[in-house]
Amino acid sequence: KINAHHKYLIDCFYIEACGDANDVLVIDRVSMEMTLAGFRDIPLSGVTKSICGIMGTIRLVAGMYLIVIIKKRKVGNLFGHTVWKAVEFDLLSYKKTVLHLTENQMQDNKTFLSMITSVLNTDGFYFCTDYDLTHTQQRLANTSPDFQEMSLLERADQRFVWNGSLLRDFLAQPELHKFVFPVIHGFIMMKPCSINGKIFEWILISRRSCFRAGVRYYVRGIDSEGHAANFVETEQIVQYSNGRASFVQTRGSMPFFWSQRPNLKYKPKPQISSTTNHLDGFQRHFDSQVLIYGKQVILNLVNQKGSELPLEQTFAKLVNSMESGMIKYIAFDFHKECSKMRWHRLQLLVDAVAEMQDEFGYFMLSSDGKVVVQQTGVFRSNCMDCLDRTNVVQSLLARRALQSQLQRMGVLHVGQKIEEQAEFEKIYKNAWADNANACAKQYAGTGALKTDFTRTGRRTQWGLVMDGWNSMIRYYKNNFSDGFRQDSIDLFLGNYSVDEMEILTPLQLQKDWKFLTLPIIMLVAFSMCIILTCMTAETVAYVLFWAVAGVVTATVILLNGKEFVNVPKLVQKEKMD
Repeated sequence: KINAHHKYLIDCFYIEACGDANDVLVIDRVSMEMTLAGFRDIPLSGVTKSICGIMGTIRLVAGMYLIVIIKKRKVGNLFGHTVWKAVEFDLLSYKKTVLHLTENQMQDNKTFLSMITSVLNTDGFYFCTDYDLTHTQQRLANTSPDFQEMSLLERADQRFVWNGSLLRDFLAQPELHKFVFPVIHGFIMMKPCSINGKIFEWILISRRSCFRAGVRYYVRGIDSEGHAANFVETEQIVQYSNGRASFVQTRGSMPFFWSQRPNLKYKPKPQISSTTNHLDGFQRHFDSQVLIYGKQVILNLVNQKGSELPLEQTFAKLVNSMESGMIKYIAFDFHKECSKMRWHRLQLLVDAVAEMQDEFGYFMLSSDGKVVVQQTGVFRSNCMDCLDRTNVVQSLLARRALQSQLQRMGVLHVGQKIEEQAEFEKIYKNAWADNANACAKQYAGTGALKTDFTRTGRRTQWGLVMDGWNSMIRYYKNNFSDGFRQDSIDLFLGNYSVDEMEILTPLQLQKDWKFLTLPIIMLVAFSMCIILTCMTAETVAYVLFWAVAGVVTATVILLNGKEFVNVPKLVQKEKMD
């Protein structure tokens, strides 16, 4: 916990680390310079605020803001280190007033503040002040003594540091590193469990990449650096009797250049770029994946018909053109195989990859801290969104790995199955369903689909109803609010920087007249239809007139769907693609 003191008379924030009276971080609110001072240098008077940590700083129209965590919740203990979930934040302005701004600037600053707040309010920020959450157990076990001496900020895997851009000023001054820490975004669940009277800790961690991060329809495929949209590294950890084991999987958008921009249709048609060299970005993506994780088994779960078919064919073609012995491609048409509630057919996929999973193995440390085995490859799963279908398959593969780990650790007896352990099975299924919901809310804006299967092992009628409801909410958000969400993420991650001197910001760009006029005409037309229908038969001609007007207007809106959706304003279109 950190106590922050800011005295308005002398234009400084004083940040005091609890339990450390030697150094105090001083942030000059005028020069923005950050220095260290002694405890005695803190003014006795002034406004005092108790905070849990620093997310970082960001420049908006009104100047710099300090983003702090003001409320946290304990998730659990990871090998003796407390893991926290950040649940409430505050933005402290360096400037005492905004009176120096014009009316337009004040409005823009208010919008930028609401963007930062919307990202912070997206559930799933986690941190640990004395342990590295950004790396897997295997990566941590294979580090050098020099690495262990580095601060958490320096040694963190930058793919998963969501406050990396906010901490740039701190990163440049090593003496300040003890006042800040990396914050990851995703999902963490830690649960003490018991099987056969033996208590072990079961942990699930999903780390969401901050490279090519964004929302469902505005961020698909890869960028020129090979970073895939909605890339998530999921690690399942089990600790028992001082020994520990982990199993890592990844998910990410199909790694070539494609898009699927919202246009008011329920499912916009995916577009594969015809002007870009797909192989270059594709190669970069998998070169990076092989370097970090080893061999890759791609599980492509998209439909092998309709609008998803060209994507599957392109993916398969690119893998074949690489001719790499480190990459294997498996296409499994999830919806076709599991149609008509035949969810047991997922076992076909699990059985098909069983030999490869046994070859990859998992990571394990013995009770005396020695590496017993290492994981030599990962399953890289994807569907269209890398959410619903992907999570179902990942949970099945993770269970198979856990079965082997618990037997090897002596928790499960020979011949026992995890599925037979009713109490643990309930915990396991619910945790993976919660993981699905967290990833889905962060990318698509709603909870995941198909979680009834993940939670219960079977598909239910109520589950289908809830999937329909979530699909409707996704449709609305994807078309009418995701532009703002995408801008918010780009601003938060530093993909867009606010220029205080800029008179006209992208936020002030006005929509075309059609956007404002046609929806009003359509609403008026259909309203008149309803009103006149309730009146006498003599109004039939009027009803037909307004019905035709409504249908024609609705048709024009649908034909020009891209003009009516909520699009991002802060990042250039070519950068988005």
